[in-house]
Amino acid sequence: MWSWGRPALPYRSGMEATLLTVNIGQAVRAAYATHEAGTGLDKRPVAGPVAVAAPGPKGTGGSGLAGDAIVDTLRHGGDDQAVYAYAREDLDDWQRRLGRDLPNGIFGENLTTAGLDVTGARIGERWRVGPRLLLEVTSPRIPCRTFQGRLGEPGWIKRFTQAAVPGAYFRVLEPGEIRAGDPVRVEHRPGHDITIGLAFRALTTHRDLLPRLLDAGDALHPEAREKAATYAAKYAVECGR
Repeated sequence: MWSWGRPALPYRSGMEATLLTVNIGQAVRAAYATHEAGTGLDKRPVAGPVAVAAPGPKGTGGSGLAGDAIVDTLRHGGDDQAVYAYAREDLDDWQRRLGRDLPNGIFGENLTTAGLDVTGARIGERWRVGPRLLLEVTSPRIPCRTFQGRLGEPGWIKRFTQAAVPGAYFRVLEPGEIRAGDPVRVEHRPGHDITIGLAFRALTTHRDLLPRLLDAGDALHPEAREKAATYAAKYAVECGR
């Protein structure tokens, strides 16, 4: 059984939460891409500043970051997946486990952070990045074949799923420009206990947890909320409620 040993980072500690890099990617054709037009998963750090704003509904809007490509807009991007963040601490753990260098952006994350427990972030949690940008946590990242091809690791989808350290998607509440080195401040934590880690397990390996996601309310990604509501309704019928 794949286990994850790093303890969660405290939200209130002496460590200042920081945006290490802002990562964007251009559309490229690659053998591992599942879309005929290629993929924008190959993200690289940029100096910035980078403007971030709500991109529009899924299917029409792509990334929330200016200059960042999302090719398959039917499955990725849009207002509820406008920005993707991953913790450098978790990349470091993957480096040790895989025995290879993993530079910032290699997971396709737009934001590589330090000093934040991204897996422990709650759905609806709000992050202030730099002076103006305000983001809201919506859902975990679910691994796909393009991600596995990008990493080139056999069985990567299974390993990533078992580790349950998926990174977080955000919607943009207030637009702004960001750059590497900007502080990140958690401005609001909801009272419920629906974290990115719990939501990921509910959507992948532990479907019995799906009804709990409804506690996150409207902040939850609409597609995840629909899955949770459908499962809860089915469970209620099967149990004769």
